[in-house]
This record gives sequence, structure tokens and C-alpha cells, in this order.
Amino acid sequence: MYSTKSLLCHMEIMLEDGSTADSTKASGKPARLNIGDNSLSPAFEAELEALKEGDKHKFTLQAVDAFGESNPDAIHYLDKTRFPADLKLEEGVIVSFAGPGGSEIPGIVREVAGDSVTVDLNHPLAGHNITFDIEVTQVL
Repeated sequence: MYSTKSLLCHMEIMLEDGSTADSTKASGKPARLNIGDNSLSPAFEAELEALKEGDKHKFTLQAVDAFGESNPDAIHYLDKTRFPADLKLEEGVIVSFAGPGGSEIPGIVREVAGDSVTVDLNHPLAGHNITFDIEVTQVL
């Protein structure tokens, strides 16, 4: 076990097709990545451990080491009556559910068939191999 440290870094997250899923550069606010507190996968931490201020590093992680595999148990089939009447239910719409301790869990509508709505509570990037392009701005 090593001590924890944090990296402030600009990060671009890209999918297999090269499209950008997220980028801190758009907001101009770097992300804080905490190493050693178990918030990141061991494979992700291994890519970050040796980085210093000013370093740039690009790497790809398999789905299991990035945002996890898609879990079929996180796909739910719900009746339309469980949603607000004014909510336009269609494929791709993100809906929010109450989670433990008052947290919110986002779900993506995958299909609407009659009165049945298929909602996927997996992380939107689950099941994808992800490329990270990181530039360390500060080590804390």
C-alpha cells in the first residue's frame, strides 16, 4: 500500500470510434483524480502512479478496468405509469431515480414498447473500451 495523492489534470475520454465522450477542456476545469483511495480501478491507478506535473499520457483501458462491463441486472422493465405524465419517454432520454441516502441514479431509456419502458441504469460508458488522454496540471 502506498500513500494517497491527487492529480489535477485535464482529461479527454474517447470511445473506440474516436469520438469524445467527455472532456475537461470544454469546461476549463481540470478533474481531480485520487490515487490510493480505491476510487479508481487498479489498472487506471497504475497508469497514473508515476505521472508528474506537466506530464501528458494517453492510454486505453478495457471496459472492465474503465467504467465496468454492462450489467444485465441493471436493466429494468418498468410500466409507463411509473413516470411523470409530462415526461416524453423515448430512446436516449435520461431519467433520474432516487438512490440510497437521497442520491440520484441516472438511467437511460433504451426502448419504449407499448406501456413498457426499458431503462438501463449502467454507467453510460460501461461496456466500452475507453481511451484517456491526460495532461497533469498539478500534483497535490
